[in-house]
This record gives sequence, C-alpha cells and structure tokens, in this order.
Amino acid sequence: MIPVILSGGSGSRLWPLSRSAYPKQFLPLCSEYSLVQETVLRLRGSVADEAPIFVTANDQRFLLADQVQSLDIQDAHIILEPARRNTAPAIALACFAALERSADAVVLVLPSDHHIENCEVFHRALLTANKAALNGGLVTFGVVPNKPETGYGYIKADNQGSDGWYPIQAFVEKPTLEVAEAYLAAGDYFWNSGMFAFRADLYLRELEYFQPEIYGAARASWEARAVDLDFIRAGEAAFVACPENSIDYAVMEKTDKAVVIPLDSGWSDVGSWQSLWEVQSKDAYGNALSGDVYVEDTHNTMVHASSRMVACLGVNDVAIVETPDAVLVANIQQVQKVKDIVKKIEAEGRSEHEFHREVHRPWGRFDSVDMGDRYQVKRITVKPGARLSTQMHHHRAEHWVVVQGTAKVQRGEDSLLLSENQSVYIPVGEVHYLENPGKIPLEIIEIQTGSYLGEDDIVRFSDQYGRGSDG
Repeated sequence: MIPVILSGGSGSRLWPLSRSAYPKQFLPLCSEYSLVQETVLRLRGSVADEAPIFVTANDQRFLLADQVQSLDIQDAHIILEPARRNTAPAIALACFAALERSADAVVLVLPSDHHIENCEVFHRALLTANKAALNGGLVTFGVVPNKPETGYGYIKADNQGSDGWYPIQAFVEKPTLEVAEAYLAAGDYFWNSGMFAFRADLYLRELEYFQPEIYGAARASWEARAVDLDFIRAGEAAFVACPENSIDYAVMEKTDKAVVIPLDSGWSDVGSWQSLWEVQSKDAYGNALSGDVYVEDTHNTMVHASSRMVACLGVNDVAIVETPDAVLVANIQQVQKVKDIVKKIEAEGRSEHEFHREVHRPWGRFDSVDMGDRYQVKRITVKPGARLSTQMHHHRAEHWVVVQGTAKVQRGEDSLLLSENQSVYIPVGEVHYLENPGKIPLEIIEIQTGSYLGEDDIVRFSDQYGRGSDG
C-alpha cells in the first residue's frame, strides 16, 4: 500500500497554537513529533510502510519538506495543489502519481492531523483494508464510537459483510445528541474517520463515472505538472477550474463498491482542545499539563504553556493555552467555538490568526521581539548554507548585528563577511541579501526603521527557493 497523506489543512479550532500559516499538523501536540510526522511513523512495520505521497498547499510546502526531511524519508513525493478544491481532486492527483509507481497500486489515504493510540490494532486493520481493496472495494475506516458524539459524521454498516469488512448502507451527517445516542445503542454505526484505501485505478474510474468534470480537471492538471525543487506542482489552470468536492460526496456515497472496516484503536481527530485533553496523560485530578505549569485546587483542566510560567488556582473544566503573543482561556465544553474568536481577530485585520510571533521560512526563521510605530526588532536564524533572497525595501532601513556564526552580506556593490558582534546598515532602497556560509546556525538581531514595516514590502530580484513576494 502506498500512503497518501493529505497535509494541506489550515484549521482554526486549536488556536492560538494552530495558525493558518502554521497549522496543527505541523505541531507536536501528542508527542515529540508533529502530527504529520506521527502519521508517517505509525506506518512503519505495516503493510503501508512505503515512501509516502503528500498533497499539500503551496504556502505550506517548506514546512512539510523540513519535517519530512527530518525523518530521513527517501523517495517521498510532495504534490502542490494550486488551490484548495477539497479531497476528491487532491486524492485524484495522488492516484495518478501512485499509478506511475505501479499499475495496480493500492493507496492508503490518511489525513495528516489525526492521532492513533494503538498502532498494533491499526496495522491489523490495514492488512484487512489491503485485502478488501484488492478484492475491488473502496474502503473507509469506521471508528467504533465510545460516546454519543455530535461532532462527527457517521457510517451505517450492513451486518451481512464478511472477512472483516462490510458494505455501507448509508453515510449520515452530524446528528443531534438524541440521534447519536440511538446510533451508539444500535451498534452498527461508526464515526467517519476520513481514512480510505483502494486501488488507485478503481478510484479514478469511479470518479470519472460519477464526477467526470473533477476527473478531467485533475487529469489535465496532473499532465501539466512541473517539477520545482523537491516538489511536484500540479498544473494551475486546470486545477483552479476543477469543481470543489469531498471524496464522500463525489464518490463514496454514490458507488456500490464502498465498504467499511471497523477500527477500535484509540483514534482521535485532535479537532479541538477538548479532544486533545482526552488523549493526553493526566494527573490524579484529571489535569493535562504541558510546559511550565503550577496548579492548585484545579480539576479536569488542560494547560499548555509555551513561553512562560502559568499558575492555576481553583479552576475546573477549563482550557488554557499560552503562546508568546496570545492566551486562550475557555470552558473546555465550549472550545469548538474558538473558530468564532479567530474569525473576529481576522475581521479586525490582526495578524494573530495567521502568524505566530516566530515565523518559519525555507532559510530558517525569525522572531518579532519588539515593535513600535516606526521600528521593529527581530531575531533572525539562518540555517547553515542557506541564503535569503536578493531584495530591497521601499519603506524601511535595516541594521543587522551578528550574535552567533558568520554572515555573508551583499549590500549594493559591497560584499561583506561579518562575525560575532559586528554589524551592517542597509539603507532604504538598497539591494541586498544575507547568507550563512558557515557550519552552524547564523543568528542576527535585525532592527527595522521606517514608515511601513509589513512583510509585503519586499521586492525580490532572485531567490533560490522559487518564491515571489509571498514569504
């Protein structure tokens, strides 16, 4: 089985840790590894222990590439969607890629942001799914419910199945609590996990039959693909014209080949702070604590401290999430409404919905330490051998001070090599670039001054990462 990992989401329900420019799949929420890394690692030793195919958004390509490379994965493919068109077209692109590896490829489609506690049970389910897929089934995994959950869609199974998989009678939308309780009591309803397995050619045939416009656009986009560094860029014009639809609506609810495999492996979509609290280890009072945290007379509470000490006294059933630039305090039963807060922040033109104070770039990262009306101070870290684009700014000047490593600076016609405690001034309008020629990370303090300090005040002349003015 070839893993297809859908990595382009930008959910807001785990704000303030998850931001649109650094969403939850890239965060280490359940272990030392990020969720997308866990998705890859849990496949090791299984029937799907193959080089993955990732499908992601253009603006997340370098985040994903860094995390994939840190796992020393060889021969992975990273396909870039020119636009978000939901799961049916994205999976089609991955199936075209899989068929170039093998004409009878079976793909395992996984979201990149789920958590599974029991990998042994999961591996057994993958073996069953592989058999069902080779038998001509379009497989989905139905999570055995342990409570009347109203936040998931459900799958009703036909109990006449055999060999560990069952025909699907119906896909059911998110129910009311009363209906969810009835589903739980019936025993033949499962949570819709969003995980699938099937022969790549069979999925494409069914997609062509039920959704010929999606199939045609995805095929044309794949045929117009181009290689860009370590990425495969799907053809933009065809993909942008593709109708938007999920695999459930486009294929699974229409085909007569859909089957479900029950999965009871400690699955969670980690879709809210409450669901994260549920899968985390807790103290004797039901508290899940991460970071520098002190609690007293506190129960059933989740505290995540990123940058400073957090102390809690006499609180119950609360989620507290601290980051360097934002703090969330919410009733743990109402954390699904966090997205409403994020919408208000975005509507007011603030940046906290999109960026953390620390922003990652393909060459490294920068941390906005301080800001005023006409100045900004950043701590910039450049990877060994990396180089920022050749650029200039219309509205700001920059003063760089090296605090660690060696900096190669091009400023107009001048080429400078700076070591620790040395500095350079870049006037407004001066063409320049910064490079780390050394073997250790380069750290500099950048002081910006000027009438406008936005990240979009960049005119790029050349860039080894193929970027325009977008990062």
